[in-house]
Amino acid sequence: MSIATIWIIVGIVLILSELMATSIVAVFFGIAAIIVGLLLNFGLIESYSVQYLLFGVLSLVLLFTARGRCKRWFVGYTADSTEQPSRLADDIGRRVTVHSDFQQGAGRVVLNGVQWDAESADALKAGDVAFVVANHGIKLVVSATNPT
Repeated sequence: MSIATIWIIVGIVLILSELMATSIVAVFFGIAAIIVGLLLNFGLIESYSVQYLLFGVLSLVLLFTARGRCKRWFVGYTADSTEQPSRLADDIGRRVTVHSDFQQGAGRVVLNGVQWDAESADALKAGDVAFVVANHGIKLVVSATNPT
């Protein structure tokens, strides 16, 4: 196995490792390793010192120039005190469909096409219509009567 092949394999492994790390760092090291491997394969570089130097420089350049642009594609929305407040309060009074029968006050409802865990003092059956009266974290509190 040639050195060029090893560089390319290491690059692919680094890029794939990003699937578990999600920090958007290893992918740039992987791209740099693949570039070094390709340059070796085409005979444009040969010495070990140039390989390592080029790998280091390419990694840093890619990391500092492209990471900021790429990171925003992979970061989801998280809410904390400095960001927008939760929009669950907007769902109070919304109509939901009961997805599964409520047993001991707990069941599942569908709100905006998404199933939610819910609790209710009412005996609700699958297919019934209910209304959101509150939320406890990610669990909705629903009632058979409209709160508004």
